[in-house]
Amino acid sequence: MILKIFLGLAAVVAIFLIVVASQPSEFRVTRSASIPAPVSVVFEQVNDLHKWQAWSPWAKMDPAAKVSFAGPSAGVGASFSWAGNEKIGEGRMTITESRPGELVRFKLEFKKPFEGTNDAEFTFKPQDNGTAVSWSMSGQNNFLFKAVGLFMNCDKMVGDQFEEGLRNLTAVSAAAAKP
Repeated sequence: MILKIFLGLAAVVAIFLIVVASQPSEFRVTRSASIPAPVSVVFEQVNDLHKWQAWSPWAKMDPAAKVSFAGPSAGVGASFSWAGNEKIGEGRMTITESRPGELVRFKLEFKKPFEGTNDAEFTFKPQDNGTAVSWSMSGQNNFLFKAVGLFMNCDKMVGDQFEEGLRNLTAVSAAAAKP
């Protein structure tokens, strides 16, 4: 009887490991918005890391977080570090590419609650009444994140935060665009 229970448990564990291993090794989360402000205004809100606190969804999750800046205030080499509560953790983001009015790309380095490195980017396109903006994050799923992904919808979790950030970015950019 104990042997049958042991074999049953071993089979369940083996199936779980196979299912986890078969999950995608890469992820990408993307959200988009139409912002009623010129591309130059929206681009500036993203490219200047000092302006992030006004619209970042994570800044609102922990207003007491410790933040610091390094390098230039905007563009390639600009860096923003944070250390906050369990909702935002600790990490750093650095602008690795910046093309005015087109693209801002970041390297994200997370320290807490989990270590990891991801890439993020914003793309900007002029449209009739303002700017089309897309915010994406991509990276690798290690075994732990593949397993977590079986029980939590990470695209929805991060995507919801991106959507909130884009709503905030819309409000800040529209206000900055007014004469």
